[in-house]
Amino acid sequence: MRKIKIGIDVGGTFTHAVAVDVEDFSIIGKACVPTTHNSKQGVAEGVVSSMLDLIKEAGVQAEEVILIAHSTTQATNALLEGDVEPVGIIALGKGLEGRLARGQAFLDDILLAPGKLLPVHFKYINTSEEVTKDQIRDVVNELHKQGAAVFVATETFGPDDNKHEKMVVEVVEEMGFMGTAACDLSQLYGIRVRTRTAIVNASMMPKMIETANLTEKAVRESGINAPLMVMRSDGGIMDITEMRKRPILTMLSGPAAGVAAGLMYARISDGIFVEVGGTSTDISVIKNGMPQVKTAQIGNNRLSVKTIDVRTIGVAGGSVPRIDKNKVVDVGPRSAHIANLLYAAYTEHTDFSSIEIQQMQPKQGDPADYLRVRKAEGDFTITPTEASYYLGLVKETGHGAANMDAVKSAVEAVAAKMQMPPENLVEEILTNTSQKVDAIIRSLIREYKLDKDFAILYGGGGGASSLVPHAAGYMKMKHKIAKDAEVISAIGAAMGMIRDTVEKSIINPSENDIIRIRQQASESVISMGARPETVEVQVEVDNANKKVIAIAMGSSDLQTRDHTKDLSDVDLRSIASEALKAKNGQIEEFGKTKLLSLLGYRKTVKHFFGLMKETRQPAVIINRDGTIKRKFDDVTFEVSTVSRAKTNISTLVEELRSYGDGGELMPDVFVMVSGKIIDMSGLIELSQILSLVELDLKDIDPEEPAVVMAVKKR
Repeated sequence: MRKIKIGIDVGGTFTHAVAVDVEDFSIIGKACVPTTHNSKQGVAEGVVSSMLDLIKEAGVQAEEVILIAHSTTQATNALLEGDVEPVGIIALGKGLEGRLARGQAFLDDILLAPGKLLPVHFKYINTSEEVTKDQIRDVVNELHKQGAAVFVATETFGPDDNKHEKMVVEVVEEMGFMGTAACDLSQLYGIRVRTRTAIVNASMMPKMIETANLTEKAVRESGINAPLMVMRSDGGIMDITEMRKRPILTMLSGPAAGVAAGLMYARISDGIFVEVGGTSTDISVIKNGMPQVKTAQIGNNRLSVKTIDVRTIGVAGGSVPRIDKNKVVDVGPRSAHIANLLYAAYTEHTDFSSIEIQQMQPKQGDPADYLRVRKAEGDFTITPTEASYYLGLVKETGHGAANMDAVKSAVEAVAAKMQMPPENLVEEILTNTSQKVDAIIRSLIREYKLDKDFAILYGGGGGASSLVPHAAGYMKMKHKIAKDAEVISAIGAAMGMIRDTVEKSIINPSENDIIRIRQQASESVISMGARPETVEVQVEVDNANKKVIAIAMGSSDLQTRDHTKDLSDVDLRSIASEALKAKNGQIEEFGKTKLLSLLGYRKTVKHFFGLMKETRQPAVIINRDGTIKRKFDDVTFEVSTVSRAKTNISTLVEELRSYGDGGELMPDVFVMVSGKIIDMSGLIELSQILSLVELDLKDIDPEEPAVVMAVKKR
């Protein structure tokens, strides 16, 4: 029997669903329905409709489905549109910490978006004497009378002792309300940021939980009993039960799903991922086989939530040009479907000789110079999609090829009305869009120190071919359009790893502190359905900010792939060669385990006008299916066994440790064993590294092959 994962992406215009066979990651079915923003059931109706269409059209049996995961725009849209509930803040404390709680947890209404405020109400409970449930009920009732509909409990040192926060939420739920304990979202000190994060989370809970319940009910009624997951903003997935507690973690989950697919399906190790929809384009960086993550913000307010670093611009495949005096002066941000205009590329009408061009205002407050092409059959426009088709830039057609006769007739008729050659019209449209893409990409290249000569633009989304080929040519960069680009985010949702992050404020953490936090992160993803043997945990000790961070990832299924379909050594070396920009024949196998290989080459780097030389070893860790898991500019390694790993680690650390202005610099250490990578790159003491690697290797055969790697900090 097949094992199938279903991924669903809720976009601004369409909701896409795909079925992925986990044996070989092949796509066995696709479905698409309009996103149901205006339905009584909200976007949940589109999620379920797309899933049912997919199951029917692809012939999927309910018992074949092992996981369903979907991204969602709902959390982001709720904040942008102010579709949230007023929050009652219950702060707790005594003495000095009580004064801190009063001063820093008493927040003003939070600005979510221009003209959209989240109302908050505040009450304080003194914990000098025992806090009772009756006391909490009185406070909740008073806040409810003031207008609060959901509640937050926050205490100055809640990360150390959360009993009061938990007690408040327990009482709130007994009274029939929804509540969030700040400690459930962050274990970091800083009551203001923790409280603000909890407020935003609580405010969206009613709407998000309603949608989650509708989705889960409909899925179960379809006969599918597989786990139901939701995409997180950091590129992982979490089960729907956890989403009900922490809906804030789904902010920007749509773009995160695209990046997840870029890593696992398009197999991008280094590049700039450009996901193009109909209205907007999301741009993000993948570097050394990892997505780039940042702290989320609402307006200028920092939150205790991590998101993929995504830059969004208001130009895409369906963006409408703005015109003035026979010249294209801008493109977007308004799109054709919002402006109620048809794409000329997707009409059956091929004669545009009798048209009138006008300037229009799509929505109140918009500029009144958007291009409308009036025709007897309806109102059209010329978007970057038509422009790219006209110039022959579209090679991958996604949902369907354009009507080229209509494209040619429409572009030439509009150009004639604007008294310019048709090539000039489409070039003006695409140059405008490429300039906007260029500005963002230049910024990302500087910020993440990318080599522009080697960086590649990877296009995803239904509108990828309408923007990426021209933008790449404009910037003199290479580009690729991802396979199945039009459903790339749905694929990312299906292939996402179950993920959770634990951050805790600790001054001078002991090895036991680090192990406890690692275990907490590991247990969290296992409780959401990850199989223990698939779980990998990365731990970082941040001395500057006095905190420890543990990021755990795991899969809900064992690797069931047919290994007769694994790539050959020649194919793996070819992929590694491209990722490392190596010459033909340079790549060699440095080491391997059952499921992973370390492939790289040696190169000589000259310094000081060639007077000094050093040898470097660029390398990648690559899976048998060709997925690059890590990329290193210079790695030192020892081919080892599990029993010798700790000794090899000590040797490499002694060889590669260095000293800077801040003291000793530990190399980044990794151990590759079977199909797992033990990542200890965030640890700052040898004893911490040895303790964690011992924990990770304790249940593995001592003679199992392993590769120990270290990267010197420069």
